[in-house]
Amino acid sequence: MEGEEALLQENTERAAMAEEALLPPPEAGSKGFVGELKDVSHIALPMIIVTVSQYLLRTSPMLMLGHLGELPLSSASIATSLCNVTGYSLLFGMSSALETLCGQAYGAGQYRKLGAFTYGAILCLFLVCIPVLILWIFAGKLLILIGQDPSIAAEAGKYAIWLIPTLFPYAILQSLVRYLQTQSLIFPMMWTAVAALGVQLPICWAFVFKLNLGSAGAALSIGVSYWFNVILILIYVKYSSTCKKSHTSLSREVYSTMGEFFRFAVPSAVMVCLEWWSFELIVLLSGILPNPKLETSVLAICFTTTSVHYHIPYSFGAAASVRISNALGGGKPQAARVALSAVLILSVTEVLLASITIFCCRYVWGYVFTYEQEVITYIKDITPLLCLSIILDGTQAVLSGVARGTGWQHIGAYVNLGSYYLVGIPVALLLGFVLHLRGEGLWSGLVAGAFVQSIALSLITGFTNWEKQAVKARQRMFDEQMLPQNEFLE
Repeated sequence: MEGEEALLQENTERAAMAEEALLPPPEAGSKGFVGELKDVSHIALPMIIVTVSQYLLRTSPMLMLGHLGELPLSSASIATSLCNVTGYSLLFGMSSALETLCGQAYGAGQYRKLGAFTYGAILCLFLVCIPVLILWIFAGKLLILIGQDPSIAAEAGKYAIWLIPTLFPYAILQSLVRYLQTQSLIFPMMWTAVAALGVQLPICWAFVFKLNLGSAGAALSIGVSYWFNVILILIYVKYSSTCKKSHTSLSREVYSTMGEFFRFAVPSAVMVCLEWWSFELIVLLSGILPNPKLETSVLAICFTTTSVHYHIPYSFGAAASVRISNALGGGKPQAARVALSAVLILSVTEVLLASITIFCCRYVWGYVFTYEQEVITYIKDITPLLCLSIILDGTQAVLSGVARGTGWQHIGAYVNLGSYYLVGIPVALLLGFVLHLRGEGLWSGLVAGAFVQSIALSLITGFTNWEKQAVKARQRMFDEQMLPQNEFLE
């Protein structure tokens, strides 16, 4: 017993020494607030261009397919929606785990781990791609099974099969984006993303109209552009002096990171997918309302508006993730607090300006999408809800970035589950179908879910012990030097 007590006391003292060594005084980790505003802006603003460019890679072919007729456009739209839900959202969410792991590794100066985590993530995502591509092979049959028109389902199934070559480059691309993002190397990503979009547009036009490949050509152009983007980034990573310190080979260290990656990737994917799927579900539900063409058109416009705008607060959330993960990895909790304050001020200012602008343009906003007077009037009526949705989505986008940088994605997953599937969807069904508020009721359900989500994430962020999170981050990066007894650091 005496030996056990001595060992316990020794471990406790080591834990206390480790915590004291890892956490400098607050002033040592702090920096000027104005300087932090600049650093956040230098990350967020080019990230907006990166995210919008990558979003357009999958959506711009729709503009060209619309000139081929209703069937190619509708089938490609349905296939894209299905592939978003079953594949792209999953890979996007899982790769977000690197914002925790790579961000904290970079902040801790563990550059080889930064490269190892990225390698490991790519291998893990490749494994995930295999069941996804099998599902996409049977997409046509799946769509018929859920009641889609057979002719549309058949064409959508073909389009989904042609999208399979996009899976693996997309997995690599999302991993590399996080790898560069966590090092604040945003401008290389921006130029490569813009270049890929610039290549994709003429290639898509040539495939669709000159080579008469139709929908297959549109899907192939997406795959070509993804590979082009990946190759450009890999060239930069290989020859850039900034990235040399994180170069690593496919070694045992890489394989050892895969378990840690999955530990964060699964809740990261759940966190992203639960929210993404709820919006897709609401649009699908609008199709069974009375006058479904009107309701679906209006909610599709609302969804498009919020999706395009979402790239701005998401980019602020990415900046929050970078700055906070770097600060925690470096053992600087006060710097994490300053970064959080800076990002919140910038993002709140942006979402208020965006919502006010859209509200002031509510009488003409519908003309951006259609000339149908009934749709335009409906858009005017639903604009206040749309503005509220933009404010709440912007808030949760930033706080979700904080979650990714801190490493509590599992908590975010529970929050999103409760917010959208215990509150948002039931409220949408009640208002839309029981109280007959139609599309406005469905969208009100999403607003209710986003409100609960924002409040919950705000409370969690407000009560976060940044000193404890810094200790955990350092322990994660220096696990071979730190105590295995977690309870001493709790």
